Amino acid sequence: MITKTTPTTTPTPPTPETLAPPGRRSRRERRAAELATRTRRIAGRLAEFSALPAETVLHDLGSTPAGLTHREAELRRERDGANAIAQDRPARWYVQLAKACRNPFILVLAVLVAVMYGQWLQVSDTEPFDLKIVILGAMVLISVGLRFWQEYRSGAAADALRALVTTTTAVQRRAGRGRIPATVEIPMADVVAGDVVKLAAGDLVPADLRLLAAKDLMVSQAALSGESLPVAKADTRLATDRGEDTTRDPVEAGNLVLTGTSVTSVTSGSATGVVVATGADTYLGSMAGALVGERPETSFDTGVKKVSFLLIRFMMVMVPVVFLLNGLTKGDWAEAFTFAVAVAVGLTPEMLPMVVTTNLARGAVALSRRKVVVKHLNAIQNLGAMDVLCTDKTGTLTEDRIVLDRYLDVHGRPDTEVLEHAYLNSHFQTGLRNLMDQAVIDRMHEAEEVVVDARFTLVDEIPFDFARRRMSVVLRRNDLDGPAAEHLLITKGAVEEVLDRCDRVAHAGDSVELTGALRDSVLRTAEDHSRQGMRVLAVAVRTLPADPDGTEAVRTSYGVADEAGLTLIGFLAFLDPPKRDAAEALRALADNGVAVKVVTGDGELVAARVCEQVGIDPGTPVTGAEIDALDDLELLDRARTATLFVKVNPVQKARIVRALQADGHTVGFLGDGINDAAALRDADVGISVDTAVDIAKESADIILLEKDLTVLGQGVLRGRLTFGNTIKYLKLTASSNFGNVFSVLVASAFIPFQPMLALQLLVQNLLYDISQLATPWDRMDADYLRTPRTWDARGIRRFMLVLGPTSSVFDITTFALMWYVFGADSEVHQALFQSGWFVEGLLTQTLVVHMLRTRRIPFVQSRATWPVLLMTALVMGVGLWLPFSPLAGALGMQALPLAYFPWLVATLTTYCLLTQGVKRWYIRRFGEWL
Repeated sequence: MITKTTPTTTPTPPTPETLAPPGRRSRRERRAAELATRTRRIAGRLAEFSALPAETVLHDLGSTPAGLTHREAELRRERDGANAIAQDRPARWYVQLAKACRNPFILVLAVLVAVMYGQWLQVSDTEPFDLKIVILGAMVLISVGLRFWQEYRSGAAADALRALVTTTTAVQRRAGRGRIPATVEIPMADVVAGDVVKLAAGDLVPADLRLLAAKDLMVSQAALSGESLPVAKADTRLATDRGEDTTRDPVEAGNLVLTGTSVTSVTSGSATGVVVATGADTYLGSMAGALVGERPETSFDTGVKKVSFLLIRFMMVMVPVVFLLNGLTKGDWAEAFTFAVAVAVGLTPEMLPMVVTTNLARGAVALSRRKVVVKHLNAIQNLGAMDVLCTDKTGTLTEDRIVLDRYLDVHGRPDTEVLEHAYLNSHFQTGLRNLMDQAVIDRMHEAEEVVVDARFTLVDEIPFDFARRRMSVVLRRNDLDGPAAEHLLITKGAVEEVLDRCDRVAHAGDSVELTGALRDSVLRTAEDHSRQGMRVLAVAVRTLPADPDGTEAVRTSYGVADEAGLTLIGFLAFLDPPKRDAAEALRALADNGVAVKVVTGDGELVAARVCEQVGIDPGTPVTGAEIDALDDLELLDRARTATLFVKVNPVQKARIVRALQADGHTVGFLGDGINDAAALRDADVGISVDTAVDIAKESADIILLEKDLTVLGQGVLRGRLTFGNTIKYLKLTASSNFGNVFSVLVASAFIPFQPMLALQLLVQNLLYDISQLATPWDRMDADYLRTPRTWDARGIRRFMLVLGPTSSVFDITTFALMWYVFGADSEVHQALFQSGWFVEGLLTQTLVVHMLRTRRIPFVQSRATWPVLLMTALVMGVGLWLPFSPLAGALGMQALPLAYFPWLVATLTTYCLLTQGVKRWYIRRFGEWL
């Protein structure tokens, strides 16, 4: 052990590098640049630790091979803080409540409630409390409450899950200088720079470590790099360690292990390492630091904002016009103001926040039944709008496990003898089996284990090491199955290393000399399978005498020198197999307008083969190195046509997502690793799994309890159904309200009294809104669900301007009917006029829901669900009843003559026919409907 005097002071933590001035870049671009700069800086610092000799690293960190004293660790913990990665936490409840109120329509309704309350206060001495205030206030509270409760509950559940997990790690600490070190278990949060950490099979890496000693260490780095197979780290001894400078990538450095890998991080071997970075200064921390704070706007956010301000602009134009027209023509400005407020309420789709929230909440409940957890309600609509899905390969397209796919002779033909010998090698080894050993064992039948134990006995083994890259077992055949005078040595390992120890090759039931030509042929067989994305191992055997000296003393010890003169019998080919349903799920996504692009840290050969197996044309893969050489516009062009991106790092993944968004796509990203976090956050909808690392789950909007593209495809359809019902309510209500206000303008210009009282207008609007409460339970036509859908303010405006005046045609005919046919042509008869228009307006407004909810022929080719049918029928019934009810006087109505109703039936029939005709023309003209 090295006894080196340590400094009395601990090193000063590195000063963060100053970022370039933001200039005119957007906040998202600045955050991306910040992430890239921080990651490069910390990667460079880790590479420096990798290049230095171990003794120098310890000296620079103020540590020793025996570790820190308890006092030194306490001081560093106080100075540097907890070994914790920055991550978003749910805001406090009152902040979440305030965000739930941050909706343009909620704010408009709140202003209207305040105005109406102010009006009532002026007449509160003589007038009863205005129920309209209660109704509008209830709409606001229900919308805000639903959204707040759903997201608050999701955040609380995530916090509760985190609180259940406390992970510890083994570190070497001393009571004081010169005292014997002891290994203690401490929480990962208490690990500090300079701590000497002990790693064993199954441990999580608590911080970024520079290895001091390692033996047969295999580390799973899939969460960082995307590599599906464990990575071998260099065998290290402190006394001979001189560092390595072969790479500047800390993930690839053989003497570094990094924090943030999965639960099965260390799969075999053992190691001792010194902590060189903790918390935000780790490689993981460099990525996480730029991922906290306000999330980028998604397509849902921008779409709702555009639509909201479109409708608010209509209101700001129409309401003053109504106010001035009524004030000038009627002379009663107070009444004109009250009527204008009622028109503002009528123009506002006040149920929109509640309908949207109810739609999203229903979608979240439906997805939860399919084992999908929705963290942010808006993500459901984004899921339906998604037209490009970027996904990792491992665990999504593949099963995330290693299987033995083929066992071949030296010519590439299937050979069960190769499998049998490989099984003996894996079965009898006494060390911790790696994933490929387990795959070999899993390939054999369970009953074979009993037979093998009866036929063979283990004599000795020559363990695997990273210099030889192979391992061997020596077996004795038991007397019942052959002579005990011979031992069988079976070697399994890397092709080149095993082939170098062979001088013969199995051929046609015999063995022949391994010539140069035959060696080239054998290597081509192995390389052919490697090019198919498989991991290839060679299997060789040798028969040895049990008593080489002829003294009948049975040999029991073997070494590396005995791995010579071997006979190569064949190869094993391993892969992470594609999921059985992956190809079908991808076809379903393609049929529904979602293009899938594979973005992986894995190599080109492996990724391209998996793509081909699941039906994706890999085309010309784009590598991470190529992406670095492209500017944003060039990357946009490549991303538009490429389907496979390989060897990409976290910054490059996020750039790919932003390039696709800049090309007009709504992008989903499915990932579970640390290297996916930035892309998950930048995507319109980030999708992760429950087994993902914490930072990936924090960055995601949706969490799959099963990493299954089939479930995701169902989520896409649910998202489109949710959006379809939302846009259905919005277009129908906005066009209907606009038509009503247009009719009011016409009536106000020619009729000497108000065509409808403010109270009547509000009651009509309320009844219509009640009929729309069933909208979230409606269905959408199958052809609508096959295409990604996004918010389109221009389409909504066009729909309003075309369909709104269509309804006004029949309002105007009703005006004429009431004026000329029924004599309601003066203020004395205004109650009759207003009652007639109230009923006609409400029934056409409600009935037309069935006409406009589908591009097909209603009731014949497409029928609404029973909740919608019943609710609309109920509201129409209430509308017909009100003029005859005890409430008629309070509402300023009167009973309608029976002669009115044949005219009403004719009006409704003609209106439905005209609307169907306008709908067909609109679809032909603009190529869309809802």
